[in-house]
Amino acid sequence: MEFSNRLLKRLSVAYNVVVLTGAGVSAASGVPTFRGEGGLWKKFRPQELANFEAFSRNPELVWEWYDWRRKLIKNVRPNLAHYALVDLEKRFHDFFLITQNVD
Repeated sequence: MEFSNRLLKRLSVAYNVVVLTGAGVSAASGVPTFRGEGGLWKKFRPQELANFEAFSRNPELVWEWYDWRRKLIKNVRPNLAHYALVDLEKRFHDFFLITQNVD
């Protein structure tokens, strides 16, 4: 991944480098999003499956749902955005990644 010299110059004088990412980063690799078109939350109600209370009520269903999700991403590979984030982390000691992703 190549960054512009202008961007790298600006980042080199920064105290910290912080990147905020969302579902689009992994969606480009084929990971279904939760809220987007055809998202997983449209098929399942999160309050019924993605919490401790749901697991307490019906652990078999929750395990089945997470197993289904694991199978969805089994063959997914990193995309250019993932590699760019790795590159930034290697270049800048005080690099922080904040993500909304759960994958």
